[in-house]
Amino acid sequence: MLGPALCAPSRAKAQIMTLPEREYINADSMRRDFDKRPYFGLYKDNYFIFGTTVGQRPTRENSNVKFQISISQRLTRSTLPWNTYLYLFYTQKVFWNVLQNSMPMTDLNFNPGIGLAKPLFVKNRFIGQVILAIEHESNGRDGDASRSWNKVSLGANIMIDPNMVVHGKVWIPIVDGENNRDILDYSGIYQVGLQTFSNNRRFGGSVVLVKRRGWRLNYNTTVEFYWRMRKNDNQYFFVQYYNGYGEGLLEYNKFHSTIRAGIVIKPRLFSEY
Repeated sequence: MLGPALCAPSRAKAQIMTLPEREYINADSMRRDFDKRPYFGLYKDNYFIFGTTVGQRPTRENSNVKFQISISQRLTRSTLPWNTYLYLFYTQKVFWNVLQNSMPMTDLNFNPGIGLAKPLFVKNRFIGQVILAIEHESNGRDGDASRSWNKVSLGANIMIDPNMVVHGKVWIPIVDGENNRDILDYSGIYQVGLQTFSNNRRFGGSVVLVKRRGWRLNYNTTVEFYWRMRKNDNQYFFVQYYNGYGEGLLEYNKFHSTIRAGIVIKPRLFSEY
């Protein structure tokens, strides 16, 4: 799905896979695909991974499953003013302590939103997209465990070439959770990143840096590597390393350094973060 979760049409896919000639995705074919593609599709990466804390002996307490489900729904049949498209999207991230008694899901993060996606073209070449969105994020808990905040975000993905995408996102926060007033000190105020693929798109990696509030160089860092298991599948073996705060809402103010591995399903051209 294009817009918040981009999938190339057949013509565009053929062009982007012809990497030695450095062909780019044609703007006309991409615009046609925006109108003809399915309404429902992927938004962010969908993954299921298991791992433990870095630098410690693995135990039942510091090892868990982390999985994410992320989808989007296009609401407009044709373009809105300025060639934009309206989407609903929803992401759910879960931390599941499968090694403990009763296997509790200790932290569920719900992230619905609505936004306008605008494809970007330069000299009749598709180079990426911009998304202006209103997002809510909470953990659905009450009492002392309740966490929630809202943000108006502006994000962009720019294809430097068919093998590399740079992305960034800034937001205006609206913190309404009584127990997480200081969330910007831990979950950040903006993010930047880089995603890259091999020429045959079988291998790839990404880095995402989320800047925590303050003047120091304090970033939450996510490093990912992925390998497509079969040539024509959209399933990858996936390794994710996280270092910093704000990995989940419940313990947003606690430092985590974790490594996990598993399976990821990715949007075809590039992922949202």
